[in-house]
Amino acid sequence: MSSQDNDQDIRVVAIVLTSAILLAVGLALGFGISKARSGGAPATSMAEAPAAVSEAVTAARMVGDDASVVVESGVVKFYFASGKADLPAGALQALGDSVAAAQLGKRLVIAGFHDATGDAAFNAELAKQRAMAVRDTLMGAGVAESSIELKQPEQTTGSGNAAEARRVEVMIAG
Repeated sequence: MSSQDNDQDIRVVAIVLTSAILLAVGLALGFGISKARSGGAPATSMAEAPAAVSEAVTAARMVGDDASVVVESGVVKFYFASGKADLPAGALQALGDSVAAAQLGKRLVIAGFHDATGDAAFNAELAKQRAMAVRDTLMGAGVAESSIELKQPEQTTGSGNAAEARRVEVMIAG
């Protein structure tokens, strides 16, 4: 009889452990999906996340035709919807480190990029308008115009993704 009780106890423990593991995995997946849909960052810092995960998140944000902003290695990258120069939500927050650096005497370099499709003159003008929108946001945040350098718009093919070519980058220079 004790052997039957022992087998039953083992089954109960196995069921409880399996249930706990499934619950933990389900909660982790649900939390991750919820954060991905809301655009929020996970509780751990991005420095702890592998580079491949960071690149996958960046690529996922650029797939659509919507505007977005990403900070990679201190460079703020604004991605724009096709034919538009509207800054994405969160633009000012993404520029926080750049604004602070400029207020400490650093120079900010703004570079606009465009793809090779369509009219080249129109694309160059649109890239300029996008760079000016970023410049205006920086100046609105208290950065002096003399601390900002605008580079000539550049044509790029990026990774083949048109959304990657429709971008403006803000870099902190010396």
